[in-house]
Amino acid sequence: MITLFNAWHYGILVITFIILLSGMMVAFREHNSKIKVQIIFSFLLVSTVIAGFGIFAVYKYTKIAKLYKLENKRNLSTEKIMYSGVVKNEGNYEIGEVIFEIKLVNKGHVSGNVKSGSFFKPSGFFDFFSGESISAKSKPQQVIHEFVVARNLRPGESQDFRVYFDYPPYFSSVSHFSKLYAH
Repeated sequence: MITLFNAWHYGILVITFIILLSGMMVAFREHNSKIKVQIIFSFLLVSTVIAGFGIFAVYKYTKIAKLYKLENKRNLSTEKIMYSGVVKNEGNYEIGEVIFEIKLVNKGHVSGNVKSGSFFKPSGFFDFFSGESISAKSKPQQVIHEFVVARNLRPGESQDFRVYFDYPPYFSSVSHFSKLYAH
């Protein structure tokens, strides 16, 4: 996965390193060895938590991608569905990778068309040894696909995309949910 660090990422890492370094200095001034180990461990834990939350917050607020003109078309002859659209970097920093996630949910169960085997598939202990696959027999009611639709988007830049995947033939009245993840 391509990830691009910006000045904010490095700032968080420098602050975390300063906190860790100051904790080590405090620990080495301590004469009691039991307390020294506890101080080192606690500062290491605190700096790791700060770095984790800091990097997550910086990603959330500096890498902003928006989805425009999302369209879907179903090809009945090949039983595939195509999604096309435009991804735009709305933030002030470069985005390394944009991932488009599409989730298809079969709404047959919402309208009351529930069959006994739609949600629960009984299995036994001996099915594991016989080689029978539960997933081969079952028909999942939701399908999730992820695609990398853009790489190295500069601020304000947009990029068209088109993705294809197999459409489950047993789906009827489907709901579509889409998400973008910028890294």
